[in-house]
Amino acid sequence: MSPSSVPVPVADRDLVIITAALNGVLPDRSHCAHIPYSPEEIAREAKRAAQAGAAMVHIHGREPDGSPCWRPEVFQDIARRIRQVSDVIINFSTGGIGLPAAERCRHIGAARPDVAALNMGSMNYAIYSPRKKRFYHDHVFQNPFADIITFLRVMKDHGVRPELECFDTGHIRNAVPLLDMGLLRPPLDFSLVLGVLGGAHPTVKTLLHMSEILPAESHWQVIGIGKLQWRLVAAALAMGGNIRVGLEDNFYLPDGSMAHGNAPLVEKAVALALDLGRQPASASQAREILGISPVPAHGSPC
Repeated sequence: MSPSSVPVPVADRDLVIITAALNGVLPDRSHCAHIPYSPEEIAREAKRAAQAGAAMVHIHGREPDGSPCWRPEVFQDIARRIRQVSDVIINFSTGGIGLPAAERCRHIGAARPDVAALNMGSMNYAIYSPRKKRFYHDHVFQNPFADIITFLRVMKDHGVRPELECFDTGHIRNAVPLLDMGLLRPPLDFSLVLGVLGGAHPTVKTLLHMSEILPAESHWQVIGIGKLQWRLVAAALAMGGNIRVGLEDNFYLPDGSMAHGNAPLVEKAVALALDLGRQPASASQAREILGISPVPAHGSPC
């Protein structure tokens, strides 16, 4: 075998894990007509995003009218449909405002995704309109340690890997006591969320600072909210981090045009990665990097 044909271990390749956040909880079709609601629509978007280069898809449940859904059977249907058409890593949200922790994690045990997002602290969560001088979605997003511990125990019981979503530097530090308690084990997977009012300011300097204070050997990705997302994506790629795009976070391509689905956003992320010398990881490569089982831990599709 020639030197050029010798397989290069995943750890030695400059791979980037691209996640597509398919639908979110706040955006609806009055904002963007391409947001998927039904399990069938979500699975179709997941397949398209994976074909475009996403190794992971992040998903919120939706009712037929687009309102948030927490029914476990809906998430089971989503997981089943996706696993029938793709090996993409499935990441379910546990975020919800005004709901008890038990309700926000029932679907994790029922559907058993590969990964589940875990919000690492409480914060004001709002959207402000400078033009109208008023707030929208003005909430307190409560995530006390008792709730975080509940989520971690459910994830551990069902073999689901936690993705630690941090909206500010204090949320990163909240991992310290959980590591000490043995509820988290390194290497950890962090999402650094920038651009939500009440959270970290969406600048490259902020991203650099947050990435530098993570525990050693942590994996991390940037989640940029809104039109500044592409600058943060480019910065994360240059810094060696992973990236997330998708209609949950931003509807628009860098030229200002609205994306017709999640796949065009992923395609642009892939192009940026290649331009910066990064190679998008396949789902199987991402599983190896993150220590996720090559097949769902529970076996056949649920």
